[in-house]
Amino acid sequence: MNNLKFKHSIPVQLRFNDADSLGHINNSVYFSFYDLGKSGYFKTVKENNTELKEAEVVIAHVEVDFFASVFLSDEIEVQTATLEIGNKSLTLIQRIFEPKTDAVKCICKTVLVSVDFDTQKSVPISDDWRKAISEYEEKIF
Repeated sequence: MNNLKFKHSIPVQLRFNDADSLGHINNSVYFSFYDLGKSGYFKTVKENNTELKEAEVVIAHVEVDFFASVFLSDEIEVQTATLEIGNKSLTLIQRIFEPKTDAVKCICKTVLVSVDFDTQKSVPISDDWRKAISEYEEKIF
């Protein structure tokens, strides 16, 4: 993952209520940061996609590794990239990054499954989304 390029980055505004009694950002809050990154990423990848519902994916699995604390005074961003696209799922890699110090605070890997919302069944990732992600990431999936 060291040579992975993150083309998409979005700054995160930290709020007072994000901090816990120890003075650092509570680990449960990181998931809202990652959601912010995912929605921004999908909007950027498919510029004409105004409805996130059109992304046609739901989260199936999430794993996070925490490396360093984030404090209210930190200036952080969420960086997002697609690692792989399978038949019915795709895997995103995201990280909370502090540009000022070059510090990676944590890394999140999320598997999203393509779903037909009418039938609630998994379906293949649409060619439209596969093409949009491939073009954005400048690689073939």
